[in-house]
Amino acid sequence: MVQFSRLTLKDHFRETHLFNHRILVAGAGVMVLFLALAIRIFYLQVIQHDHYSTLSEDNRYTLLPLAPTRGLIYDRNGILLAQNLPTFTLELTPAKLPNLNDTLKTLEQMISISLEDKKRFYKLIKKRRRFDSIPLRFRLSDEEVARIAVNQYRLPGVRVNAELTRHYPHGSLASHAIGYVARISEDDLQKLDPTRYAATRYVGKVGVEKAYEDILHGEVGYQEVEINAQGREVEVRQGTLPVPGKNIYLSLDLNVQRVAEQSYGDYSGALVAIDPNDGSILALVSLPTFDPNLFVNGIDTDTYQELNASPSQPLFNRALQGRYPPGSTIKPFVGLAALENNTVTPEKTIYCPGYYTLKNDDRHYRDWRKEGHGQTNLAKAITESCDVYFYDLALNLNIDKMQQFLAQFGFGKPTGVDLRDEVSGLLPSREWKLRAQHQAWYPGETIITGIGQGYWLTTPLQLANATAAIATRGHRLQPHILHATHEVGVEQPVDFTPVALPDINLKHPENWDTIINAMHNVIHGPNGTARGIGVNAKYQMAGKTGTAQVFGLKEGEKYDVKKVSKHLRDHALFIAFAPVDNPQIAVALIVENAGGGGANAAPIARKVIDAYLEEEEQDE
Repeated sequence: MVQFSRLTLKDHFRETHLFNHRILVAGAGVMVLFLALAIRIFYLQVIQHDHYSTLSEDNRYTLLPLAPTRGLIYDRNGILLAQNLPTFTLELTPAKLPNLNDTLKTLEQMISISLEDKKRFYKLIKKRRRFDSIPLRFRLSDEEVARIAVNQYRLPGVRVNAELTRHYPHGSLASHAIGYVARISEDDLQKLDPTRYAATRYVGKVGVEKAYEDILHGEVGYQEVEINAQGREVEVRQGTLPVPGKNIYLSLDLNVQRVAEQSYGDYSGALVAIDPNDGSILALVSLPTFDPNLFVNGIDTDTYQELNASPSQPLFNRALQGRYPPGSTIKPFVGLAALENNTVTPEKTIYCPGYYTLKNDDRHYRDWRKEGHGQTNLAKAITESCDVYFYDLALNLNIDKMQQFLAQFGFGKPTGVDLRDEVSGLLPSREWKLRAQHQAWYPGETIITGIGQGYWLTTPLQLANATAAIATRGHRLQPHILHATHEVGVEQPVDFTPVALPDINLKHPENWDTIINAMHNVIHGPNGTARGIGVNAKYQMAGKTGTAQVFGLKEGEKYDVKKVSKHLRDHALFIAFAPVDNPQIAVALIVENAGGGGANAAPIARKVIDAYLEEEEQDE
C-alpha cells in the first residue's frame, strides 16, 4: 500500500509579520546609532570646539629646537684654548632617497666614507624619523664639498650642512685640564635635561668641558614651523633665538703649561703649579697626553683601542687621579708636626750611621746614603733628606699625632678642586688600618710613614696644595681652574671668587721659619739635595726632593737601577715655592720611574718657576 507524506503549507501572514518586525527593530537600531553619532558630533564640534581646534593648530604647527653656540675657553692671558669652527657635514634624509644603498655607493665614488661612518649612520637611522636629516660624514674638505655640489642633481635627499664644531687649536697641550666634548650618548641622555639639549649634538665629557658644561652650553632656542600631515616642513614662522653659552677664562698660563710639558721629554708623570695667594691653578700637567680633537665627532675604534690599551695610559689624568707615595717630599710636613707636638726641638740631634733599628728588632731600616749623615738636627735632616732622622722622629711622634696634624694640610681627602673625577689620597692611621685590613698598627709602619712610604698615597694636586699652605704659612685656599666668566653682550667678565679653607694655626708660629729655612737650604745650601737648580737663580726658592719606591726591597737587598725594569724604577718627586719672601707660585711634580728627585724632578720645577716669574716680571 502506497503512503503519501504530509505537505506543510507556508504561513505567509506570519512570515510577513516577522519580517516587518525585524525591519522595525533594525531601523530603530540604526536610528539610535545615528542619534548617538549626531550627539557625539554635536559634542565634539560645538561643546569641545575650542579644545579640539587648539589641538588641530598644534598638529599643524610645531616648535623645532635651535642649538645654542657653545662658549669659548681661554687661558688667563686670553689665549684661545677651545673654539667653534664652521665645518661641513654630509647629511642624508632617508624619506627623500630613491634607494639608500645606491646613494651610498654613489657618494663613496666621490668622497671617502669609512666603515665607522656607516655604522654610526645606520645606528642613527633606527632612532630618527624618516624625514629627519641624519649625518653621514663630518668635517668635509672644500674639495669634497665641491664634488657633492657639482653632482647635487644626482643626489636627491643629500645635502651638505654648515655647522659649528668644537676645535682645540693647541692639540694635546693641556688636554687633561681642558678636556673635550663628544657626541651625546645613550648614557648622557639619561642624565641631561631633554628640553635643554633637544637640538644639541655635543656635551662635555671630561676636564673643564665637563665641569663647566652648564655655563658653556647656553640656552636652547625655538623656531615655529608649519608641517603637513606627513610631517614635512612647509613654512618657517617666528621663533626664539638661542642664548649662547658664556665664555670662560681659565687660570692656566698656557706658556707655563707648555714649558712644563716639554720639560718632561719622554717621561710620564704629573705636575701641578698653584698661585698660593688665591688658589688658582697655573699649570696642570698629566703625561703622556692625547689630542682631544679625535673625540669631537667620534673617535674610530682602532685609535681608541690604541689609546685605551697603551701601557703609558695617555687617557689617565695623573694630576687628579694618580695616587703616589709622596716619599721624602713629606719630611717638611712631618718635621713641622714634630715641632708643634714638642717631639723635637730645632737643636736636637741624633746620630745617623746609615741605618735604623727598632728595639728588640734586628731589621735594618736603611738611609739613602749608605755611610749615613753623622750628627743630624732637623734642618740638616730636611736639607740632606736624612731618612734615619725621620725614622726616629716618626716613632717618637707616633702615628696618631702625625695623622691628626697632617690632615690639616688636606692629605687623605680631595682638595675640592672645580674639576670632576678627583680622587682621594690616603693618609694612613691606626683606625684606617683596622677598618680596611682588620689588623693592628705596627711600629715599623710608623717609621716608613715618616718618610712618605708604606700605605701613604697622595695626588700631585693634593701635594701642590699642601706646599702652597707652607708657602703662605698656613693660609689655605681651595684650588680652582676657573678664572672668570664672560657673558656675550656684557662688557666686563666676572672674576671667580676663591674659596677659603680652614687655616693652619700653629701654637709656635716661629716653627714656620724653621721649616721654610730648611727647605730654602735644600736648593741654596751647599749640601742641599737640589742645590743644582739654585745656580744663577734670580730669586730664592724653597723646596724638597723625594724618591718613591715602586716596589719594596728585602732585608739586605741592594737597589741596582741597571738591573731593574724601567717600569719598576723609583719615581722622582719635588715640591717647591718661590720667591721665598713673597711666594707667587707653588709646584709639586712627579716623574715616573726617573730615579732621584734632585736630579730628575727639580730641574723641571726650576724651568716652570722661571717661566712664570719671568712672565710676571715682564707684566710689571
